[in-house]
Amino acid sequence: MIAGLTLVAIAIPEQLATARLAGMAPEAGLFAFAAGTIAFAVFGASRFISVGADSTIAPIFTGSLALLASAGTPAYAGLAGLLALMVGVMLVVAGILRVGWIADLLSIPVATGFLAGISIHIIVGQLPAMLGIAAPVGALVERLVATVRDIPQANVATVALGLLVFATALGAEKLSARLPGALIGLVGAAFATWQFRLDAHGVRTLAALSTAVPTIAAPAFEFDDLIRLMPLALTIALVCMMQTAAVVRAFPSDKDGLEDISQDFIGLGAGSLLAGLFGAFPVNSSPPRTAVVVESGGRSQFAGLAAVVVLAVLITAAGAAFVHVPEAALAGVLTFIGVRIFRVAEMVSIARKGRSEILLVAASATLVVLLPVERGVVFAIVLSLLHSTYLLARPLCARLVRLPKTTIWWSPTRDMPGESVPGVLVFSPAAPLTFLNADYICLQLDQALVETAGARLAVIEASGITLIDYTGAQTLIETIVRLRERGIDVALARLDGERAVAAAGRNGLLGAFGADHVFHSVEEAVRALSAS
Repeated sequence: MIAGLTLVAIAIPEQLATARLAGMAPEAGLFAFAAGTIAFAVFGASRFISVGADSTIAPIFTGSLALLASAGTPAYAGLAGLLALMVGVMLVVAGILRVGWIADLLSIPVATGFLAGISIHIIVGQLPAMLGIAAPVGALVERLVATVRDIPQANVATVALGLLVFATALGAEKLSARLPGALIGLVGAAFATWQFRLDAHGVRTLAALSTAVPTIAAPAFEFDDLIRLMPLALTIALVCMMQTAAVVRAFPSDKDGLEDISQDFIGLGAGSLLAGLFGAFPVNSSPPRTAVVVESGGRSQFAGLAAVVVLAVLITAAGAAFVHVPEAALAGVLTFIGVRIFRVAEMVSIARKGRSEILLVAASATLVVLLPVERGVVFAIVLSLLHSTYLLARPLCARLVRLPKTTIWWSPTRDMPGESVPGVLVFSPAAPLTFLNADYICLQLDQALVETAGARLAVIEASGITLIDYTGAQTLIETIVRLRERGIDVALARLDGERAVAAAGRNGLLGAFGADHVFHSVEEAVRALSAS
């Protein structure tokens, strides 16, 4: 119950603000939270995850939907509901097919970069509301320039309220994640607006929240709408899977680590389906709200259900009071969210430990900032795939040496240069042998033999080769034949991966080496063949 009360205090301002970000009525965010929480409690596996409107995916679909219908119109709401249903179906199917591995397609540097890009979109998009000026249209850079140009027209009271809410939310988080700083700021801004009648001085406010119970109904749509929304739905579903997998790993609920991510996809998909039927929009798992549940002592989905009950009571009792909530207050909450997902500490860690991978952060952030958000996110995912493909295509190929007074062959270091055997090359490719890298690995083997004086034996240390496909096997077989024709013998050592051994036997690679040239250790191969 305590975790539920804490969760609802965090969720109210966040869900209202995210609904605004999604171009929907404020209560749509609350409906999304209720739908996502209830559905995930029934169908999900994690005991901690909080599901609802999410500021990560809202900017992705808002721009696309705005091209098809004006935000705030029934047509726009219908498309948002249809999108929620499509995303929900995709997530449920992904869960049934057990494709949790899809969540690993996005590397940490690329994910950090695209979140930074979304953060910039959120902040730039909320500046007009924070300043009390008309929202410009156009690309992000054009809107930023127009906003800066209109700063002299800003409403002082609006700016003060927005900054107050932002500072309160930021300060409370610094003190404790349990403090509902956004709610405190929102209530304070509403009280000030009511007490000093700031709406009469140009401060724009929300309308009263509808207390009507949402009815379950499928949105009306045409077949063409399905076709137009399909790429967007795929993008949203993929981002939801990646974020959910990250949340499950960060906050595991199974002490043995046996998390059922695929079942969580089903729960998340059910949440989007129910949200679409409630007239809301796609939902996603929330890292900060999940952290609040864990830190507040929540141990089951009862915490989220308790939050829904409390939320329903508050809307019924005080829905009319939201007429005093200034739009700038929600903009302050969204700006706080934008700052929070701009992960500076993560970027510093990547720059220090990943070195050149910081370029992936910059590239993915740039793609999301300069392109339409949904297209930028797709290109960021493609960038992640290209990066992983490059790492497989150009693996590290080490020349091993024997550690002094041992039979261990290892990569040389400054502190331990090791020793070699005259005329013997021990070559270790650190990757599966596939069509992506077979030519490169064989080229590196040739280069290493050129640099080995009087080379007459090459031992391939294969502990890093965990997989061998047909192309990789045939390429290496051709290399073995070619080297032996040049008088250089070739042996294989430490191929111990079950799949790799089976593939090497099936593809003829073990036969090409010969049974007397396949060894359990490098030292065994060197002793058996170097003197022959």
